Order: sequence, then structure tokens, then C-alpha cells
Amino acid sequence: MEIQKEFDLMAVSTKGDDTPLILRKNLCLNVVEPNIKNEISSQKLDIILTQFMEILSKRKKYHIGYPINMCYEHQAILASLVQFSLNNCGDPFTQSPTDFHSKDFEVAVLDWFAQLWEIEKDEYWGYITSGGTEANLHGLLVGRELLPSGILYASKDSHYSIFKAATRLYRMELQTINTLVNGEIDYEDLQSKLLVNKNKPAIININIGTTFKGAIDDLDFVIQTLENCGYSSDRYYIHCDAALSGLILPFIKHAKKITFKKPIGSISISGHKFLGCPMPCGIQITRKSYVSTLSKIEYIASIDTTICGSRNGLTPIFLWYCLNMKGHAGLQQDSITCIENARYLKDKLVKAGIGAMLNEFSIIVVFERPCDHKFILRWQLCYLSGLAHVVVMPGITRETIDSFFNELMQERKRWFQDGKTRPPCLADEFGSQNCMCSNNKMHN
Repeated sequence: MEIQKEFDLMAVSTKGDDTPLILRKNLCLNVVEPNIKNEISSQKLDIILTQFMEILSKRKKYHIGYPINMCYEHQAILASLVQFSLNNCGDPFTQSPTDFHSKDFEVAVLDWFAQLWEIEKDEYWGYITSGGTEANLHGLLVGRELLPSGILYASKDSHYSIFKAATRLYRMELQTINTLVNGEIDYEDLQSKLLVNKNKPAIININIGTTFKGAIDDLDFVIQTLENCGYSSDRYYIHCDAALSGLILPFIKHAKKITFKKPIGSISISGHKFLGCPMPCGIQITRKSYVSTLSKIEYIASIDTTICGSRNGLTPIFLWYCLNMKGHAGLQQDSITCIENARYLKDKLVKAGIGAMLNEFSIIVVFERPCDHKFILRWQLCYLSGLAHVVVMPGITRETIDSFFNELMQERKRWFQDGKTRPPCLADEFGSQNCMCSNNKMHN
């Protein structure tokens, strides 16, 4: 059947199993006019969707390189909501002119995060965004509106959305800060550049877990650095990008708090990452007093201080449902389990002689990049230069970790069987203490 041929091109199997290696490649779909007299067109659509879902289901257990929590069962209870087009247009705290919105659910979710980050209900403003990028864009926009002549300071390991905001969208002056070998911001470099530019206000992006290495910048030390450089609190704005770790650190003992009791301007997280949601989304919280330039739109009878305007009304319901089902206890258990499983993987790699790194309170295990690109694709690993990483999310069990590790060890025997090919030196990329090349083994 023609449609089957298209799906055969969609996936490549390895190791003699039926697990697709490459998804959605060479899948040539098109939109055709329906044949009213012929039901085959409808059947074709059903076949395409059914087989696509089968492929996704098979590949789910091999999704370990990117921070998406797929361990949820929203669909059973919430699927019927898809019949309604829900649009949370404009400010979530203003009433919509139609009944087809979920702003009451949205505000409940925002209140939960406001309480988590210790800011009073009447002192915060926020909204549920289309993802972490929009949340970052809004946080930096607030900073720029407050300090129009401010310079944005961001470490080179910051999420790409930070640099997109500065250079392409907002045309902000940007100072890129070096990072330490673990991915944390280089505080000396930050201080040096703050002193050089102390005639202008500072807008600081703090990473509560960098994208690739999971490094957490020391917020308290950055605040102290600003004060030491002579910046008063009205001359700096701090945005905290807590996309992944923002729902981990609050539930771990001895981890430093992310809180509005400190002089920060905004916090953002991604809702589809650690918490889990079937559609990308984010949460952005800032101080209500900062959102002063409001726009009244007559057409929608609402004040709109958001970026997108129209927003997915289904997302807040999924987030509200998940938070109610998990609660603090469930999120704490997820956090502890993921950190323990990340340590488990890192220890297995190191004992096997594979260079690996795991930052404190992180669930991102960084290790030497596998030699075979097919292996990387099979396990959907994220890689950068000579490194790759696994993000140990909820749902990634020790059974999955063992399966990945055993296959990696089997493949390494093949990659290095000639005795001439050796693992590369990665000391410059994640520290000599984490590198397992022959030179560093001798020194360590």
C-alpha cells in the first residue's frame, strides 16, 4: 500500500529489532481534497495517525537526551476538552468577553508558583506562556522597560533564547560572560565587565540549570557582586531562567532557594519539562509593580501585557490538573528519584572508565560523545562538540539506564577494538577531574 511505503521510509531499525531509529524523516505527507464518494481517503488518514502513534510509542523509551517529562496520564481524563477552542486572550487577571477560556485555571496555577517562590498574591503578575523561550523573552522585556539603557549580561552557556532576545528582537547591548568548566557563570569575568560598564544599569540573566551541563549559577554571589561593584537595587534587574531546575531545587534539602524575597525581577520555568504537559508551555512570574506599561485593547476588552496575546487555554488546565495530582510531596519524590538515578548513571559511567560529569542538584549527566552517530540517534542524545548528555527525567527508570549503559558498553568495544582509537581528552570541556583519557588517568 502506498501509505505503508511512506512509513517504511520513516524509520530505520538497528540491532535486528523493530525499534525505529529515525523518526519523521522522508515522510512525504500532503494535503489533498477529500473524495466525498470514496471513504478510502478517510481510512488513509486513520492509518497515518495510527502508525505515527505506534512509532512514537515505540520510541518513547529511547527518549533520554532532552528534558521532556513523558510520564503522565492526562489524556484519559482531559482528552474530551479538545472539543472546545479555549483562548486565554490578554491578561490572565482580567475577565474574558467570552466563556471559552480557562483563566480561572491559569490564575490558580500562577498562585501556586507565586507561593512556591515566596511572593504575595497582590504583589506578583505573571502568565502561562507558549514555552520557556517566551517566558524568557517576557522576563527580559520587563527588565529592558524598567532599565532602557541597561546592558544585558548572560553567560555563554545560557539558553539561545536569551541571545535571540538581545540581538534580534530587543536590540539590547549584550555582554557575554565566560563560564567555569562546569558551565556555571564566571563570577570574576562578570565582576570585571560590570565594573567597566558601571555607568549603565545591569540586566542579569541567571541560569538555574544551564541547558547542556545543568549548572546552577550562585544567585546570592551575583547579588553580592553587583553590590560590591556599586550597583544599587534600582540599577539592576535579575531574571532567573529556571526552565528545568525550577521545580527541582525547591524540594531538595540544602539547595539554595529561588525566592522573590531576594532582589530579583522575574522567574521563568518550562511547564512541559519536569512537571510534564503534552504541549510546550512556560510560566513567567514577575513583580506586579514592574508591569506598569499596560496596553488596553478595546477589541478583546482586556489589558494585554503578554507577548503572544492569544494563548492556549488547554495548557493551564493540564498544568492545574498535574499540580493537583502530584502536589509538593509528589514533586519532591520525583526530584529525589531523578537526582539519585542521575548519580547512578554517572557512577556506572565512571566505573566503566568513561568520562562523565554531574553538577550538584542536577539531573543532567554529561559524558564523552559516542563515536557512532546512529547510536546517538537511536537514544536521541543531545550533543555538543565532544560531549553528550542524558537528562534523567521522571519516567527514566534504572531499567532504562541499564539498557542504555549496556548497549553503550557493547558499542564501545566495537569502536575501540583496534586498540589504536582511544577516547578523546575532554579536560578542557568538562574538567580534568572528569576526563578519563589516558593522560588524565595517570595524573588522577
